[in-house]
Amino acid sequence: MENKCLVYSIIQFLHDQLHHGGFSSDAQESLEVAIQCLETAFGVSMEDNNLAVSKTLPEIFAASTLKEIPSEINSLSDSDAAEAERLKTEGNEQMKLENFEGAVSFYTKALDLNPTNAVYFCNRAAAYSKLGNYAGAVQDCERAIRIDPNYSKAYGRMGLALSSLNKHKEAVLYYQKALALDPDNETYKSNLRIAEQKMKEIPSPTGGTGGFDIAGLLNNPGFMSMASNLMSNPQVQELMSGMISGTHNSMAGAEPGAIPAPGDLANLIQAGQQFAQQMQQQNPELIEQLRNQIRSRTPSAGNEDQEE
Repeated sequence: MENKCLVYSIIQFLHDQLHHGGFSSDAQESLEVAIQCLETAFGVSMEDNNLAVSKTLPEIFAASTLKEIPSEINSLSDSDAAEAERLKTEGNEQMKLENFEGAVSFYTKALDLNPTNAVYFCNRAAAYSKLGNYAGAVQDCERAIRIDPNYSKAYGRMGLALSSLNKHKEAVLYYQKALALDPDNETYKSNLRIAEQKMKEIPSPTGGTGGFDIAGLLNNPGFMSMASNLMSNPQVQELMSGMISGTHNSMAGAEPGAIPAPGDLANLIQAGQQFAQQMQQQNPELIEQLRNQIRSRTPSAGNEDQEE
């Protein structure tokens, strides 16, 4: 049983890297093969939730590899400390420019000079999250918390990373700790409510990403009436018919995987814009409800985007 739990954790890690690691298509194919081999050899799959443990593999690894602060760190030279701060500041600038890979590089160089600075780890965690590397963000938040157990932002960013990994139960615990340290932080309060709400939700086969209630939408008389009126509109019918026939004709002789012509994409965008505009005009209250539903289910970085 213990071996299967370990294998499950490894498969879980590989799945996360497959979807959020930013690997090339060849590397992704290799990960898929590795996952299939492990599942076949040990008779384990991602559906075996009973094999899940309380922490992810990166979290376990981070906890086991963190070492005591070397005594020589206490003698960090003033020049190294100043250079580390300069590199951190440059990383912050790259974050503002949305060059997240560049930010990771600068934060890593700062950590090479001063590996005991919790802010550097926390800032790099934010950059990792922007890149979709939530496992890396979790690991850096763990390190930041180990260095400074009273660093509220590290707990908040840990909550965001765990939420992105759909580990809402664990995220709740970290948001609660962040609020205990910073009780007036509205972002932590909001994200805690969202994580608690998602814990209570039961996944629906008709639900979309983030728990979006498609089934409820299709059962909404106002939406169905509005959609029916739109589809009976001659202008909409003509636009959709032209787009579909144009796409069919342009793709009939094309090779598999060919990119649609610019005109097809323009028609698609035009159709989407016209549909959205008419929805807004016919039933603005319903549109606002849909917007509120989406907003209420998405954790926000809020002031977490402000690097230190």
